[in-house]
Amino acid sequence: MPSIHDFATWEPLLRFLWTDNAESLAAPDGHVAGRLGRAGWSLAAPPRTPRKPGRGRRIGGMQDKRDAVERVLSALEDAGMDGVSFVAEISPAGRAVLYLLDTGPSVDAGIALHRDSLILVEGSVPEPWRRLPDPVPEAMPAPSADLALLQRTLEERLDGAIGATEAEIAAAEERLGIALPDELKVLYRVTRAQREDWDGDIVRAERLYKAVGCDLFQLDDVYVADAASRPCPWQFAATEAVSTPPDAAVQGVVGSPGWIAFGDNGGGDRIAVDLTPGPRGHMGQIIMLSHEKSIGAYVLADSLTDFVAGRGGQVDGDHHRTELPAVARVNVRSLTSVEAAVHPALEVLSIGVWEGEPLSLAPVTGLPRLRTLTAQPGTLADPLEIAALTGLEFLKLGPEEWRVLLDAGAVPRSLSAAAIEVPGHLHPLPIADLANEILALWDRPPITRTVLEGELAPDA
Repeated sequence: MPSIHDFATWEPLLRFLWTDNAESLAAPDGHVAGRLGRAGWSLAAPPRTPRKPGRGRRIGGMQDKRDAVERVLSALEDAGMDGVSFVAEISPAGRAVLYLLDTGPSVDAGIALHRDSLILVEGSVPEPWRRLPDPVPEAMPAPSADLALLQRTLEERLDGAIGATEAEIAAAEERLGIALPDELKVLYRVTRAQREDWDGDIVRAERLYKAVGCDLFQLDDVYVADAASRPCPWQFAATEAVSTPPDAAVQGVVGSPGWIAFGDNGGGDRIAVDLTPGPRGHMGQIIMLSHEKSIGAYVLADSLTDFVAGRGGQVDGDHHRTELPAVARVNVRSLTSVEAAVHPALEVLSIGVWEGEPLSLAPVTGLPRLRTLTAQPGTLADPLEIAALTGLEFLKLGPEEWRVLLDAGAVPRSLSAAAIEVPGHLHPLPIADLANEILALWDRPPITRTVLEGELAPDA
Protein backbone atom coordinates (compact mmCIF):
# COMPACT_ATOMS: atom_id res chain seq x y z
CA MET A 1 0.00 0.00 0.00
CA PRO A 2 1.46 3.40 -0.96
CA SER A 3 1.94 5.88 1.87
CA ILE A 4 -0.36 8.78 2.70
CA HIS A 5 2.05 11.13 0.95
CA ASP A 6 2.07 9.20 -2.34
CA PHE A 7 -0.10 10.53 -5.15
CA ALA A 8 -1.03 6.93 -6.00
CA THR A 9 -2.81 6.59 -2.66
CA TRP A 10 -5.15 9.43 -3.52
CA GLU A 11 -5.54 8.87 -7.25
CA PRO A 12 -8.74 6.72 -7.13
CA LEU A 13 -10.44 9.21 -4.81
CA LEU A 14 -9.30 12.18 -6.88
CA ARG A 15 -10.92 10.59 -9.93
CA PHE A 16 -14.28 10.54 -8.17
CA LEU A 17 -13.87 14.12 -6.98
CA TRP A 18 -12.97 15.17 -10.52
CA THR A 19 -16.04 13.47 -11.99
CA ASP A 20 -18.48 14.63 -9.32
CA ASN A 21 -17.26 18.24 -9.30
CA ALA A 22 -16.08 18.82 -12.87
CA GLU A 23 -18.00 22.07 -13.33
CA SER A 24 -16.95 23.71 -10.06
CA LEU A 25 -13.34 22.58 -10.50
CA ALA A 26 -13.17 24.22 -13.91
CA ALA A 27 -14.36 27.57 -12.53
CA PRO A 28 -11.87 30.28 -11.45
CA ASP A 29 -10.33 29.36 -8.09
CA GLY A 30 -12.06 25.97 -8.42
CA HIS A 31 -11.28 23.36 -5.81
CA VAL A 32 -12.74 20.60 -3.69
CA ALA A 33 -11.94 20.11 -0.03
CA GLY A 34 -12.68 17.65 2.74
CA ARG A 35 -11.35 15.66 5.63
CA LEU A 36 -10.77 11.95 6.16
CA GLY A 37 -10.11 10.36 9.51
CA ARG A 38 -10.71 7.44 11.80
CA ALA A 39 -13.77 9.13 13.33
CA GLY A 40 -15.40 9.77 9.95
CA TRP A 41 -14.95 11.56 6.67
CA SER A 42 -16.45 14.45 4.74
CA LEU A 43 -16.12 14.99 0.99
CA ALA A 44 -17.45 17.60 -1.41
CA ALA A 45 -21.09 16.94 -2.26
CA PRO A 46 -21.79 15.81 -5.84
CA PRO A 47 -23.27 18.42 -8.17
CA ARG A 48 -26.99 18.83 -8.65
CA THR A 49 -26.63 19.02 -12.44
CA PRO A 50 -26.54 15.71 -14.39
CA ARG A 51 -23.18 14.28 -15.37
CA LYS A 52 -22.20 13.85 -18.96
CA PRO A 53 -23.76 10.70 -20.43
CA GLY A 54 -21.83 7.59 -19.51
CA ARG A 55 -19.30 9.38 -17.31
CA GLY A 56 -20.66 8.04 -14.02
CA ARG A 57 -20.92 4.49 -15.35
CA ARG A 58 -17.30 4.46 -16.47
CA ILE A 59 -15.97 5.89 -13.22
CA GLY A 60 -17.68 3.32 -10.98
CA GLY A 61 -20.34 3.12 -8.28
CA MET A 62 -20.65 3.83 -4.56
CA GLN A 63 -18.70 0.74 -3.58
CA ASP A 64 -15.79 1.90 -5.72
CA LYS A 65 -15.92 5.27 -4.00
CA ARG A 66 -15.90 3.63 -0.58
CA ASP A 67 -12.93 1.53 -1.67
CA ALA A 68 -11.12 4.70 -2.73
CA VAL A 69 -11.80 6.27 0.67
CA GLU A 70 -10.71 3.11 2.49
CA ARG A 71 -7.45 3.18 0.55
CA VAL A 72 -6.67 6.59 2.05
CA LEU A 73 -7.88 5.60 5.52
CA SER A 74 -5.61 2.53 5.49
CA ALA A 75 -2.66 4.74 4.59
CA LEU A 76 -3.59 7.07 7.46
CA GLU A 77 -3.65 4.14 9.87
CA ASP A 78 -0.27 2.93 8.61
CA ALA A 79 1.11 6.42 9.20
CA GLY A 80 -0.35 6.55 12.72
CA MET A 81 -2.44 9.62 11.84
CA ASP A 82 -5.95 10.29 13.15
CA GLY A 83 -6.96 12.25 10.07
CA VAL A 84 -6.01 14.71 7.37
CA SER A 85 -7.65 17.68 5.68
CA PHE A 86 -7.15 18.12 1.95
CA VAL A 87 -7.71 20.58 -0.87
CA ALA A 88 -7.63 19.43 -4.50
CA GLU A 89 -7.34 21.53 -7.65
CA ILE A 90 -7.94 19.53 -10.85
CA SER A 91 -7.83 20.97 -14.35
CA PRO A 92 -10.27 19.87 -17.09
CA ALA A 93 -7.36 17.93 -18.63
CA GLY A 94 -6.83 15.97 -15.41
CA ARG A 95 -3.81 17.76 -13.96
CA ALA A 96 -4.24 17.42 -10.17
CA VAL A 97 -2.60 19.36 -7.37
CA LEU A 98 -3.42 17.98 -3.94
CA TYR A 99 -2.69 19.87 -0.73
CA LEU A 100 -2.60 17.81 2.48
CA LEU A 101 -3.08 19.96 5.56
CA ASP A 102 -1.79 18.58 8.84
CA THR A 103 -3.58 20.59 11.51
CA GLY A 104 -1.60 19.00 14.34
CA PRO A 105 -2.35 19.81 17.99
CA SER A 106 -3.33 23.42 17.29
CA VAL A 107 -6.69 22.68 15.66
CA ASP A 108 -9.75 21.12 17.28
CA ALA A 109 -10.13 19.02 14.13
CA GLY A 110 -13.63 18.21 12.98
CA ILE A 111 -14.99 17.73 9.48
CA ALA A 112 -13.53 20.80 7.78
CA LEU A 113 -10.84 23.37 8.49
CA HIS A 114 -13.24 26.31 8.27
CA ARG A 115 -15.46 24.75 10.94
CA ASP A 116 -12.73 23.95 13.44
CA SER A 117 -11.35 25.91 16.37
CA LEU A 118 -7.77 27.01 16.82
CA ILE A 119 -6.46 25.91 20.21
CA LEU A 120 -4.31 28.79 21.41
CA VAL A 121 -3.66 27.49 24.93
CA GLU A 122 -2.74 23.82 25.12
CA GLY A 123 -5.17 21.80 27.22
CA SER A 124 -7.62 24.67 27.66
CA VAL A 125 -11.37 24.09 27.91
CA PRO A 126 -14.26 26.59 27.92
CA GLU A 127 -15.53 28.00 31.20
CA PRO A 128 -18.57 25.70 31.48
CA TRP A 129 -16.18 22.73 31.36
CA ARG A 130 -14.21 24.23 34.25
CA ARG A 131 -17.26 24.83 36.41
CA LEU A 132 -17.65 22.60 39.46
CA PRO A 133 -20.97 21.92 41.19
CA ASP A 134 -21.90 24.03 44.18
CA PRO A 135 -21.41 22.48 47.62
CA VAL A 136 -24.53 20.76 48.98
CA PRO A 137 -23.94 20.32 52.73
CA GLU A 138 -27.69 20.27 53.43
CA ALA A 139 -28.51 17.53 50.90
CA MET A 140 -30.00 14.38 52.41
CA PRO A 141 -30.78 10.91 51.04
CA ALA A 142 -34.36 10.29 50.00
CA PRO A 143 -36.58 8.60 52.60
CA SER A 144 -37.09 5.78 50.08
CA ALA A 145 -33.44 4.69 50.26
CA ASP A 146 -33.60 1.31 52.02
CA LEU A 147 -30.48 -0.86 52.00
CA ALA A 148 -32.21 -3.97 53.34
CA LEU A 149 -35.08 -3.73 50.85
CA LEU A 150 -32.67 -3.09 47.98
CA GLN A 151 -30.56 -6.12 48.86
CA ARG A 152 -33.59 -8.37 49.32
CA THR A 153 -35.11 -7.28 45.99
CA LEU A 154 -31.89 -7.84 44.07
CA GLU A 155 -31.22 -11.24 45.66
CA GLU A 156 -34.74 -12.40 44.77
CA ARG A 157 -34.31 -11.33 41.16
CA LEU A 158 -30.72 -12.49 40.76
CA ASP A 159 -30.63 -15.76 42.66
CA GLY A 160 -27.24 -17.38 42.22
CA ALA A 161 -25.49 -14.22 40.96
CA ILE A 162 -21.81 -13.74 41.85
CA GLY A 163 -21.23 -10.62 43.91
CA ALA A 164 -18.14 -8.45 44.19
CA THR A 165 -15.85 -8.95 47.15
CA GLU A 166 -15.05 -6.20 49.63
CA ALA A 167 -11.54 -6.11 48.20
CA GLU A 168 -12.92 -5.54 44.68
CA ILE A 169 -15.16 -2.74 45.93
CA ALA A 170 -12.24 -1.15 47.79
CA ALA A 171 -10.10 -1.36 44.65
CA ALA A 172 -12.83 0.39 42.63
CA GLU A 173 -13.03 3.15 45.23
CA GLU A 174 -9.28 3.64 45.13
CA ARG A 175 -9.32 3.83 41.34
CA LEU A 176 -12.17 6.34 41.31
CA GLY A 177 -10.83 8.39 44.19
CA ILE A 178 -14.24 8.44 45.87
CA ALA A 179 -16.17 6.21 48.26
CA LEU A 180 -19.07 4.40 46.61
CA PRO A 181 -22.44 5.24 48.15
CA ASP A 182 -23.98 2.53 50.30
CA GLU A 183 -26.79 1.67 47.87
CA LEU A 184 -24.29 1.14 45.04
CA LYS A 185 -22.19 -1.10 47.28
CA VAL A 186 -25.26 -3.21 48.03
CA LEU A 187 -25.90 -3.58 44.31
CA TYR A 188 -22.40 -4.81 43.53
CA ARG A 189 -22.26 -7.11 46.56
CA VAL A 190 -25.21 -8.95 44.99
CA THR A 191 -23.82 -8.95 41.42
CA ARG A 192 -20.45 -7.94 40.06
CA ALA A 193 -21.96 -7.87 36.54
CA GLN A 194 -18.94 -9.44 34.86
CA ARG A 195 -19.71 -10.72 31.40
CA GLU A 196 -17.83 -13.98 31.88
CA ASP A 197 -20.21 -14.89 34.71
CA TRP A 198 -22.93 -15.69 32.17
CA ASP A 199 -20.63 -16.85 29.40
CA GLY A 200 -22.61 -15.43 26.50
CA ASP A 201 -25.99 -16.48 27.92
CA ILE A 202 -28.28 -13.78 26.53
CA VAL A 203 -31.17 -14.83 28.79
CA ARG A 204 -29.07 -14.24 31.90
CA ALA A 205 -27.86 -10.89 30.53
CA GLU A 206 -31.44 -9.79 29.92
CA ARG A 207 -32.36 -10.98 33.39
CA LEU A 208 -29.70 -8.69 34.88
CA TYR A 209 -30.97 -5.74 32.83
CA LYS A 210 -34.54 -6.28 34.02
CA ALA A 211 -33.47 -6.86 37.60
CA VAL A 212 -31.52 -3.59 37.88
CA GLY A 213 -33.29 -1.42 35.30
CA CYS A 214 -30.30 -0.69 33.09
CA ASP A 215 -27.28 -2.22 31.39
CA LEU A 216 -25.13 -2.50 34.51
CA PHE A 217 -21.39 -1.82 34.21
CA GLN A 218 -18.95 -4.19 35.83
CA LEU A 219 -16.98 -2.54 38.63
CA ASP A 220 -13.93 -1.92 36.44
CA ASP A 221 -16.09 0.15 34.07
CA VAL A 222 -17.76 2.35 36.67
CA TYR A 223 -16.46 5.91 36.23
CA VAL A 224 -16.83 9.43 37.52
CA ALA A 225 -18.85 11.45 35.01
CA ASP A 226 -16.93 14.68 35.42
CA ALA A 227 -16.69 17.40 32.77
CA ALA A 228 -13.76 15.70 31.05
CA SER A 229 -15.97 12.67 30.38
CA ARG A 230 -18.30 14.82 28.23
CA PRO A 231 -15.95 16.43 25.68
CA CYS A 232 -17.31 18.97 23.22
CA PRO A 233 -15.60 20.97 20.44
CA TRP A 234 -14.49 24.42 21.58
CA GLN A 235 -16.70 26.42 19.21
CA PHE A 236 -19.85 24.71 20.50
CA ALA A 237 -18.84 24.45 24.15
CA ALA A 238 -17.81 28.11 24.29
CA THR A 239 -21.36 29.22 23.43
CA GLU A 240 -22.88 27.29 26.34
CA ALA A 241 -23.48 28.58 29.85
CA VAL A 242 -24.27 26.63 33.00
CA SER A 243 -26.91 27.51 35.56
CA THR A 244 -28.88 25.81 38.31
CA PRO A 245 -32.36 27.23 39.00
CA PRO A 246 -33.59 27.22 42.62
CA ASP A 247 -36.16 24.52 41.81
CA ALA A 248 -33.71 22.15 40.06
CA ALA A 249 -33.13 18.65 41.37
CA VAL A 250 -29.89 18.32 39.37
CA GLN A 251 -27.16 20.93 39.12
CA GLY A 252 -26.87 22.30 35.59
CA VAL A 253 -23.19 21.55 35.14
CA VAL A 254 -21.32 19.61 32.46
CA GLY A 255 -20.12 16.98 34.90
CA SER A 256 -19.46 16.45 38.56
CA PRO A 257 -16.93 14.62 40.73
CA GLY A 258 -20.04 13.31 42.49
CA TRP A 259 -21.71 11.74 39.44
CA ILE A 260 -20.81 8.04 39.53
CA ALA A 261 -21.86 6.40 36.26
CA PHE A 262 -22.73 2.73 36.77
CA GLY A 263 -24.90 1.85 33.77
CA ASP A 264 -26.43 2.63 30.41
CA ASN A 265 -30.02 2.66 29.23
CA GLY A 266 -29.10 0.70 26.11
CA GLY A 267 -29.24 3.81 23.90
CA GLY A 268 -26.02 5.53 24.92
CA ASP A 269 -27.42 7.51 27.86
CA ARG A 270 -25.47 7.02 31.08
CA ILE A 271 -27.12 6.17 34.40
CA ALA A 272 -25.39 7.59 37.48
CA VAL A 273 -25.68 8.09 41.21
CA ASP A 274 -25.70 11.81 42.04
CA LEU A 275 -23.79 12.86 45.17
CA THR A 276 -23.94 16.60 44.33
CA PRO A 277 -27.68 17.18 43.81
CA GLY A 278 -29.40 20.45 43.04
CA PRO A 279 -31.42 22.53 45.55
CA ARG A 280 -34.49 20.26 45.25
CA GLY A 281 -32.65 16.98 44.83
CA HIS A 282 -31.64 14.10 47.09
CA MET A 283 -28.20 12.78 47.92
CA GLY A 284 -27.81 9.51 46.00
CA GLN A 285 -30.60 10.16 43.50
CA ILE A 286 -30.36 8.36 40.15
CA ILE A 287 -29.84 10.56 37.11
CA MET A 288 -29.50 10.08 33.36
CA LEU A 289 -26.88 11.89 31.27
CA SER A 290 -28.25 12.19 27.74
CA HIS A 291 -25.79 11.41 24.94
CA GLU A 292 -27.48 14.16 22.91
CA LYS A 293 -26.58 16.89 25.39
CA SER A 294 -23.37 18.11 26.97
CA ILE A 295 -24.78 19.84 30.05
CA GLY A 296 -27.14 18.79 32.81
CA ALA A 297 -28.99 15.55 33.52
CA TYR A 298 -32.44 14.14 34.25
CA VAL A 299 -33.60 12.64 37.54
CA LEU A 300 -34.93 9.10 37.09
CA ALA A 301 -35.52 8.16 40.72
CA ASP A 302 -34.98 9.60 44.19
CA SER A 303 -32.83 6.64 45.21
CA LEU A 304 -31.30 3.46 43.82
CA THR A 305 -33.92 1.55 45.82
CA ASP A 306 -36.67 3.37 43.93
CA PHE A 307 -34.86 2.89 40.61
CA VAL A 308 -34.54 -0.87 41.02
CA ALA A 309 -38.13 -1.11 42.23
CA GLY A 310 -39.31 0.78 39.15
CA ARG A 311 -40.76 3.62 41.19
CA GLY A 312 -40.75 7.23 40.15
CA GLY A 313 -39.88 7.13 36.46
CA GLN A 314 -38.59 10.44 35.13
CA VAL A 315 -39.57 12.70 37.99
CA ASP A 316 -37.62 15.78 36.98
CA GLY A 317 -36.73 17.26 33.60
CA ASP A 318 -33.43 18.79 32.52
CA HIS A 319 -33.51 22.39 33.74
CA HIS A 320 -30.50 23.49 31.74
CA ARG A 321 -31.41 26.28 29.34
CA THR A 322 -28.99 28.34 27.28
CA GLU A 323 -30.80 31.70 27.28
CA LEU A 324 -30.77 35.23 28.60
CA PRO A 325 -29.20 36.77 30.52
CA ALA A 326 -26.10 34.54 30.24
CA VAL A 327 -26.40 33.86 26.49
CA ALA A 328 -27.66 36.45 24.00
CA ARG A 329 -28.24 35.99 20.28
CA VAL A 330 -28.58 39.07 18.10
CA ASN A 331 -30.02 38.29 14.67
CA VAL A 332 -33.04 38.79 12.46
CA ARG A 333 -35.14 36.39 14.54
CA SER A 334 -33.93 37.06 18.10
CA LEU A 335 -32.64 40.21 19.80
CA THR A 336 -32.67 43.24 17.53
CA SER A 337 -29.76 45.15 19.07
CA VAL A 338 -26.60 44.68 21.09
CA GLU A 339 -28.06 46.99 23.72
CA ALA A 340 -30.81 44.43 24.35
CA ALA A 341 -28.16 41.87 25.32
CA VAL A 342 -26.53 44.02 28.00
CA HIS A 343 -26.65 42.42 31.46
CA PRO A 344 -24.01 41.90 34.18
CA ALA A 345 -24.49 38.13 33.81
CA LEU A 346 -23.86 38.07 30.02
CA GLU A 347 -21.26 35.42 29.14
CA VAL A 348 -21.90 34.69 25.46
CA LEU A 349 -22.79 37.13 22.69
CA SER A 350 -23.55 35.65 19.27
CA ILE A 351 -24.28 37.94 16.33
CA GLY A 352 -25.86 35.99 13.50
CA VAL A 353 -27.61 36.81 10.23
CA TRP A 354 -28.20 40.56 10.22
CA GLU A 355 -29.91 42.78 7.65
CA GLY A 356 -29.46 46.20 9.26
CA GLU A 357 -26.48 48.50 9.66
CA PRO A 358 -23.34 46.91 11.17
CA LEU A 359 -23.43 46.78 14.95
CA SER A 360 -21.25 48.43 17.58
CA LEU A 361 -19.88 46.43 20.49
CA ALA A 362 -19.57 49.50 22.72
CA PRO A 363 -22.67 48.61 24.81
CA VAL A 364 -21.08 45.38 26.08
CA THR A 365 -17.66 46.85 26.85
CA GLY A 366 -16.84 46.39 30.51
CA LEU A 367 -19.30 43.58 31.21
CA PRO A 368 -17.52 41.44 33.83
CA ARG A 369 -18.42 37.96 32.60
CA LEU A 370 -18.40 38.28 28.81
CA ARG A 371 -16.10 35.48 27.60
CA THR A 372 -17.36 34.47 24.15
CA LEU A 373 -18.05 36.55 21.06
CA THR A 374 -19.09 35.12 17.70
CA ALA A 375 -20.01 37.40 14.81
CA GLN A 376 -20.98 36.66 11.24
CA PRO A 377 -18.83 38.39 8.61
CA GLY A 378 -19.84 41.98 7.96
CA THR A 379 -21.97 42.41 11.09
CA LEU A 380 -19.51 44.55 13.10
CA ALA A 381 -19.23 48.30 12.59
CA ASP A 382 -15.68 48.39 13.95
CA PRO A 383 -13.83 45.13 14.68
CA LEU A 384 -11.23 47.09 16.67
CA GLU A 385 -13.85 47.53 19.41
CA ILE A 386 -13.08 43.91 20.28
CA ALA A 387 -9.79 45.06 21.81
CA ALA A 388 -11.77 46.58 24.68
CA LEU A 389 -13.37 43.20 25.54
CA THR A 390 -10.55 42.14 27.85
CA GLY A 391 -12.17 38.99 29.25
CA LEU A 392 -12.73 37.07 26.02
CA GLU A 393 -11.56 33.45 25.96
CA PHE A 394 -13.16 32.55 22.61
CA LEU A 395 -13.59 34.64 19.48
CA LYS A 396 -15.10 33.67 16.12
CA LEU A 397 -14.98 36.19 13.26
CA GLY A 398 -14.90 36.37 9.48
CA PRO A 399 -11.56 36.56 7.61
CA GLU A 400 -11.81 40.31 7.00
CA GLU A 401 -12.48 41.04 10.67
CA TRP A 402 -9.52 38.90 11.70
CA ARG A 403 -7.40 40.75 9.13
CA VAL A 404 -8.27 44.08 10.77
CA LEU A 405 -7.32 42.81 14.23
CA LEU A 406 -4.07 41.22 13.03
CA ASP A 407 -2.94 44.27 11.10
CA ALA A 408 -3.63 46.50 14.09
CA GLY A 409 -1.99 44.15 16.59
CA ALA A 410 -5.32 44.09 18.42
CA VAL A 411 -6.06 40.37 18.77
CA PRO A 412 -7.10 39.89 22.44
CA ARG A 413 -4.37 38.01 24.26
CA SER A 414 -6.88 36.68 26.78
CA LEU A 415 -8.09 34.14 24.20
CA SER A 416 -7.71 30.42 24.77
CA ALA A 417 -9.28 29.43 21.44
CA ALA A 418 -10.51 31.07 18.26
CA ALA A 419 -12.30 30.26 15.02
CA ILE A 420 -12.67 31.72 11.53
CA GLU A 421 -16.19 32.02 10.13
CA VAL A 422 -15.77 31.38 6.40
CA PRO A 423 -18.50 32.81 4.15
CA GLY A 424 -19.49 31.01 0.98
CA HIS A 425 -16.90 28.78 -0.63
CA LEU A 426 -13.62 30.62 -0.10
CA HIS A 427 -10.48 28.70 -0.93
CA PRO A 428 -9.23 26.93 2.22
CA LEU A 429 -5.52 27.66 1.66
CA PRO A 430 -5.72 31.41 2.41
CA ILE A 431 -7.85 30.52 5.44
CA ALA A 432 -5.08 28.16 6.61
CA ASP A 433 -2.55 30.97 6.16
CA LEU A 434 -4.74 33.31 8.22
CA ALA A 435 -5.08 30.64 10.90
CA ASN A 436 -1.30 30.30 11.06
CA GLU A 437 -0.96 34.03 11.65
CA ILE A 438 -3.27 33.75 14.65
CA LEU A 439 -1.49 30.64 15.95
CA ALA A 440 1.87 32.38 15.66
CA LEU A 441 0.80 34.98 18.24
CA TRP A 442 0.71 32.16 20.80
CA ASP A 443 3.76 30.32 19.40
CA ARG A 444 1.54 27.36 18.56
CA PRO A 445 2.51 24.72 15.98
CA PRO A 446 1.32 25.84 12.53
CA ILE A 447 -0.88 24.03 10.06
CA THR A 448 1.58 22.38 7.70
CA ARG A 449 1.09 21.76 4.00
CA THR A 450 2.26 18.89 1.77
CA VAL A 451 1.78 19.26 -1.98
CA LEU A 452 1.26 16.22 -4.26
CA GLU A 453 0.95 16.51 -8.03
CA GLY A 454 0.00 14.07 -10.73
CA GLU A 455 -2.00 13.34 -13.84
CA LEU A 456 -5.42 11.70 -13.85
CA ALA A 457 -5.40 9.88 -17.14
CA PRO A 458 -8.64 9.87 -19.18
CA ASP A 459 -11.03 6.97 -18.60
CA ALA A 460 -10.28 3.78 -20.44
